[in-house]
Amino acid sequence: MSAFTVTRSHRFSLAALLSGVLLVLLAAAIPYWAPEDNRSAWMREFVEIACYLVFAMMWNLLAGYGGMVSIGQQAYFGLGGYTMLMLGNFAGVNPFLAVPLAALCAGLVCVPVSFIAFRLQGGYFAIGTWVIAEVFRLSFANFSAVGGGSGTSLIAFAGISKAVREQTTFWMALAGMVAAVALVYLFLHSKSGLALMAIRDNEVAAESQGIAVQRTKLAVYVVAGFGAGLAGAMYYLSNLRITPDAAFSVNWSAFAIFMVVIGGIGRIEGPIVGALIFWVLNKFFSDYGNWYLMGLGLLAILITIYFKQGLWGYAQQRWGWSLFPTRRRLD
Repeated sequence: MSAFTVTRSHRFSLAALLSGVLLVLLAAAIPYWAPEDNRSAWMREFVEIACYLVFAMMWNLLAGYGGMVSIGQQAYFGLGGYTMLMLGNFAGVNPFLAVPLAALCAGLVCVPVSFIAFRLQGGYFAIGTWVIAEVFRLSFANFSAVGGGSGTSLIAFAGISKAVREQTTFWMALAGMVAAVALVYLFLHSKSGLALMAIRDNEVAAESQGIAVQRTKLAVYVVAGFGAGLAGAMYYLSNLRITPDAAFSVNWSAFAIFMVVIGGIGRIEGPIVGALIFWVLNKFFSDYGNWYLMGLGLLAILITIYFKQGLWGYAQQRWGWSLFPTRRRLD
């Protein structure tokens, strides 16, 4: 009788993990080795990439692994940004401490919102989340204490030097990015991760096997909201100014979908690849306005036609590449 073992990691993934650790350590030292005349710009660009990646990673967890396609996650992105700003400006909380508190607030708000959102299924769920995000936008647009429709600025950094602010924001963004990837990876390695993918494939069959469908979906929705709030808080901690139209723009969800689709939906590596590609495109072509947006749409269409599993999905299928293996194999 043959004995089998269940494995998930392999030599490539272990080598990739070591390389990833070295890259994180190298990135953490950017404030020390980057050219002095461009150091601030380097750190701002990195924070932007980190926010894109965290937001896309959480959208991928929700839709790619949970099957809950939302186009309203900008509700929690904007809520995280506004909560961070209000805690800093009005409550006297250190802005850096306000970032995780804002993310926690976004996660908690997901609980009551889920009672409304989970009444909808499929396309109705997607549109419903968009409507919920619009309610958030209109609420803050009519909230005069935070500037209403014109927005407001973060003034809680008074007395903190620019160098300290930029470096601490940079390190927080790096830590948030690593934590988001680690959180998703560990979650998918757990029994709850298997339950989530079973729900995605067939909710009725999963429930018949004893999986607590609603509880699992709620947990993922809260985690995704927490992550979106974290991304929003870090983004506006760096930008120092927020407006409801920008913070709650549907473009955030559209960009997350773009990043995940071109990178590879339902794969941890997908949002990473997608965020890097999106940042490059945004950096060099965003000045073209509507032509830039049309180009993003055309690229997404071409990827879905010729690389249905995304760029990383294609690489994984053809060469077996997997930086964060979650599938179980019999050896």
